[in-house]
Amino acid sequence: MCKLKEEGIKRTGLSFFSSEEHETEALGERLAELLEPGDVIGFYGDLGAGKTAFVRGLARALQAKETVSSPTFVLMHIYEGRIPVYHFDAYRLKDAGDLINIGAEEYIGGDGIACVEWSERVEEILPADRLYVSISYETEKLGPCGRKLKFEAVCGRGLEIVEALKGDSAKN
Repeated sequence: MCKLKEEGIKRTGLSFFSSEEHETEALGERLAELLEPGDVIGFYGDLGAGKTAFVRGLARALQAKETVSSPTFVLMHIYEGRIPVYHFDAYRLKDAGDLINIGAEEYIGGDGIACVEWSERVEEILPADRLYVSISYETEKLGPCGRKLKFEAVCGRGLEIVEALKGDSAKN
């Protein structure tokens, strides 16, 4: 297991651009093909940047039975499918203790895919080998729905996923 503060760990990353919400969802679908039970994805980005749209595509590709909606007010949604998706939103939380109080530790790194929006607020309870997905506005270059999606990792499964995405990009 890696630790973020270890000397010599380098972050690797890859960026994609989306000019429409359905393209952001399609990137979620593409990522879903690479995921395995226990994988954790930490999402970063401003309100409305597209974090939930990305998870919507991911869950759809994993054959979720329900349509994904933002868990901001309920803190967590569970979407059953080929692999369960545990969708958390830490926006309204004071700290990681609030996430622990709703039983999140049972789901993070468990039998499904944990997607944590606003993950910087609860970073201390997330595994270091997660995938980081940062979504930012790129409206000046790409129009009103323009987004930059940056995938990063420092070790473990996160690195494997980024490297697989790089390999997929090279083929296209």
